[in-house]
Amino acid sequence: MLKRSLPALSWFSSTAIAWLGMIWLLAIAEVCYNKIARGSEMSWFPAIGIACLNATVGWLRIIPWVILLLLSIWPCSPRFAKTLTRTLIFLHLMARLLLITYFSTTLVPLGADLFGYSWKDIQQTVGAAGGIPWPTILLVITALALQWTLLRITRGKTPWITTPIIAVIGITLLCTGCSGIDKGHTQFTRDLLTDKFNFFAASSWDHFYHGNEGTDIYADSYIPDEDTTTHDIFTRHYLDEASYPFLYKDSTRDVLTPFFAHSNTPPDIVLLIVEGLGRAFTNDRAYLGNFTPFLDSLSRKSLYWDNFLSTGGRTFAVLPSILGSLPFGKNGFLALGNDMPPHFSLVNLLKEKGYHASFYYGGDAHFDNMASFLHLTGIDELNDGSTFPPGYTKIPSLNGFTWGYNDHELLRRWLDSRPQDHAGPQLSILLTVSTHSPFLLNDPQTYAQRFESRMKQLGFTEDEIKDHRNYKDQYASILYTDQAIRDFFTAYAKRKDFGNTIFLVTGDHRMPEIPMRDKIDRFHVPLIIYSPLLSRHAQFSSVSSHFDITPSILAWLQHAYGWRFPHQVTWMGDGLDTAGAFRNIHSYPLMQTKTDLVDYIKGDSHLNNNTLFHMNPDLSEEASTNNGIQQQLSSAMDAWRQRNERWLQKKRLLPGR
Repeated sequence: MLKRSLPALSWFSSTAIAWLGMIWLLAIAEVCYNKIARGSEMSWFPAIGIACLNATVGWLRIIPWVILLLLSIWPCSPRFAKTLTRTLIFLHLMARLLLITYFSTTLVPLGADLFGYSWKDIQQTVGAAGGIPWPTILLVITALALQWTLLRITRGKTPWITTPIIAVIGITLLCTGCSGIDKGHTQFTRDLLTDKFNFFAASSWDHFYHGNEGTDIYADSYIPDEDTTTHDIFTRHYLDEASYPFLYKDSTRDVLTPFFAHSNTPPDIVLLIVEGLGRAFTNDRAYLGNFTPFLDSLSRKSLYWDNFLSTGGRTFAVLPSILGSLPFGKNGFLALGNDMPPHFSLVNLLKEKGYHASFYYGGDAHFDNMASFLHLTGIDELNDGSTFPPGYTKIPSLNGFTWGYNDHELLRRWLDSRPQDHAGPQLSILLTVSTHSPFLLNDPQTYAQRFESRMKQLGFTEDEIKDHRNYKDQYASILYTDQAIRDFFTAYAKRKDFGNTIFLVTGDHRMPEIPMRDKIDRFHVPLIIYSPLLSRHAQFSSVSSHFDITPSILAWLQHAYGWRFPHQVTWMGDGLDTAGAFRNIHSYPLMQTKTDLVDYIKGDSHLNNNTLFHMNPDLSEEASTNNGIQQQLSSAMDAWRQRNERWLQKKRLLPGR
């Protein structure tokens, strides 16, 4: 048997060494490009060494499968076995190259979230980002040439025993679950050194074959803390867990009334959701510097939460979370498509009180099923890129693709189309897009100059200036959107209805194309509530999230106007916390991508996969080894997943709907 396998083992030994050499070259190229273009706190040689080590581990985990396939085909046709193996190696290298290119553009490793989008959504995203860049195509050609050269050099010069050795190592790594070294002080460096193909493969395997397996710690094994100020799924009295797992009696406290003067007329509400608006570069004490001077000035006259969280790491989560405080389902509520169940939301409950609800977006509202969700929740007007009349300017196109109309035009469209003298109160929801990759502006020179001026105003050192210039397009787009919002408020202040309007400004998630310092950074966004009706302003360092917005608004309106809203609800949140000092009384999951429901926060702790972090007062975080708290959060997360799974079986939130 061994004698018959020797030719195959000998041939593969040389081929494998050439294959590994190509993998190392790609790993080195990735580190070098991102070190030069982005910077990293880790020095060159350790970074390259760890990246190559992680790439080797990823390669070794694939090796046993390739060897098994080769040996099974070789006795029938050595020629076909060689051709198939070479083809698989080439496809693997090309996949690695594309995954590296994706990370170098987005600064986020691509996982199974790819499978959460429709083909149309993928085409739009890739197209708007400019398609596959020419350097990648050039690297593909170079990779072909290098692969052929390395195969020629190593052919016949590697002993056959190499193949069994690497196969045994690969099997050992698969059995032990070892996937490499997680090293680096910042999230960006840890992601940079991660083997992208191994990450994608592991994420995809979990998505298709594991699903929610591993949820073996049940809700009744979790004993909540004695601290009754913490709100979570264990302190609620659910009314019918078998049929409606999320239905409970609402007990949201009204915390907003002390901050507002009473108005005899129900106020207009404008909800402005800003693409990528992260706290890292927004407002005072932003650790990357304050690049939103207008929003900063607005926050000082507002109710401002500086430790606020989005519930998703991408836009798919924002509308269901803010408007309906809704559960995620499997791939986000929007991914349910036609199976999205009827639900209570800010839209349909305010419509019952005479509100007219409208939505404005400069792109295609059908992306991510947003339009379907908005129609289901009762929107009266849906205005997106397809409804803009002539006279408005789109974001510059790249290879024929564009996300739609820029933020100045989106906000101008709202001002042009919404009447000042309206019969009843208005609810307006606006979602911006200019701060989305590829960060193209209609007047790039103006905002490039503002970016340089802003760094001088902030007193940056030469090293800080150099580092920030690696992301000049991103920062320029942030300054642009901040100016667009300034112009919007300036124009709105001249309207008759300004004095009776409440504005809420938040980000859908933190922009990932500027490196993140830790896991929670992806969700860290500001919340600003501004209104001429405010009797005083305040800043809160307590933690709340998008889940808490609708419950608090409804609790306030119910108290202020004597309105009655349903007392049986399915809110994921418990309402905004208006404590000035840092604390977190909430407990809920966060979903980074459509397939990554792996984050849970409770108190000052954050669980990401199986790693526990302690959250600091500025919402930075550091790894923690408190096994007791980790067990609590793991149990709470698993209990929530089970409730979510029970709901998905019937997809019913409310009785009679």
